[in-house]
Amino acid sequence: MKLNIALLAGDGIGPEVIEQAVKVSNAVAKKFNHEINWTPALTGAAAIDAVGEPYPDETHEICMKADAVLFGAIGDPRFDNNPKATVRPEQGLLKMRQKLGLFANVRPTFTFPSLIEKSPLKKERIEGTDLIFLRELTGGIYFGERGRKDEGETAYDTCIYTREEVKRLAKLGFEMALSRNKKLCCVDKANVLESSRLWRETVQELEKEYPEVEVSYEFVDAVAMRLIQWPKAYDVLITENMFGDILTDEASVISGSMGLMPSASIGVHTSLFEPIHGSYPQAAGKDIANPLATVLSAAMMFEDAFGLKEEAQVIRNVVNKSLAEGVVTEDLAGEGKAYKTSEIGDWLAANI
Repeated sequence: MKLNIALLAGDGIGPEVIEQAVKVSNAVAKKFNHEINWTPALTGAAAIDAVGEPYPDETHEICMKADAVLFGAIGDPRFDNNPKATVRPEQGLLKMRQKLGLFANVRPTFTFPSLIEKSPLKKERIEGTDLIFLRELTGGIYFGERGRKDEGETAYDTCIYTREEVKRLAKLGFEMALSRNKKLCCVDKANVLESSRLWRETVQELEKEYPEVEVSYEFVDAVAMRLIQWPKAYDVLITENMFGDILTDEASVISGSMGLMPSASIGVHTSLFEPIHGSYPQAAGKDIANPLATVLSAAMMFEDAFGLKEEAQVIRNVVNKSLAEGVVTEDLAGEGKAYKTSEIGDWLAANI
């Protein structure tokens, strides 16, 4: 099978972790007689430095022609620390989501048996956790009208959703719940926000079409508490853009490290696969970043974009083996040996 994949390394540790995912993907392709055509493209601060634009038209064309996009990370402290910057790396991410129609971010949260003690939460609370967040990506406060008034003394950001945007994500959530444990939680703030009331109304209407799915409706603040108290209570959770941004980062801590969690963004034109962590500029170039979230994102890509479930499982198996045998980077090594980012990639590829 021929796989055409756009490769967007991005900023900070992005190029380093992407390099390891490419090693692993190539090893799997060789094992199963696939041919991968990688097409690199610029995005984020790297693209701003090169062409002055965080998501250039050339990058968009490459993504549109690809069967899938494997993405590293975006962000640079040069821009974070300059509130007056008119062009920012993160603008490229939002533009990419909009232009590719990446409307649903799929973020699984699960535990690794060999790392269960590394979680900040008690073992009995988290053991067996296996949940998925579906976060709406192209609407809400991140895309609404914003600005300043009163000579800059007042700032505003507008949260806007259409019924169709909510319905599109909710249907995906119901279908996912049907394939899992048939439980869906709609996360909102309907006691305060009109946009949340639209979310709840829309999901309630769809609920009739999926009688097998047990649906619950919870306020975002309650979910923030219950994720820590009782994460095993959840199966599939759907929510809007900003709530999802915050809750998925909270959920990632359950596993013991943000460097372990993959994600996918399902799109109208193509789909994108990326680790949930950021660009971690402090570690850039030091060969110490944990590449496993990016490697597991590649596993999601093989399964979800190409339907290659066996290939995806091979990747997940070798990642579990590396964790069980202590072949890990410094964030997970503890008193044991800390492997370099590049050494992890080499080890995974060799074991495949």
